[in-house]
Amino acid sequence: MTDPKAMSLRFPDPAQRAAIAAAAKQAGVSMQEYILSAAYDRATAVEQRFLEGFKASMARSGAAFAAEPSTLDPGAGQRAAEQNALREIEGQGRGHAA
Repeated sequence: MTDPKAMSLRFPDPAQRAAIAAAAKQAGVSMQEYILSAAYDRATAVEQRFLEGFKASMARSGAAFAAEPSTLDPGAGQRAAEQNALREIEGQGRGHAA
């Protein structure tokens, strides 16, 4: 009977299987252990990239909140232009609804 913990290793490409078997042999581990280790390494690398991106995003957000209000707040002219654009959009929306 087969070991219930064993993975089923099926490779459609015999060359791929041979390459993995050779790498596992060179590392001194079973193919299963080699594949699981590689999958774990890949997953942790992806996790690290995500965390680095998240930390960079947090730093940018923190910098934005720490900036002087005058550098973030729009001027009176920009606020008036935004209000006019909003009124135009709202006016067009009502015109099409009728």
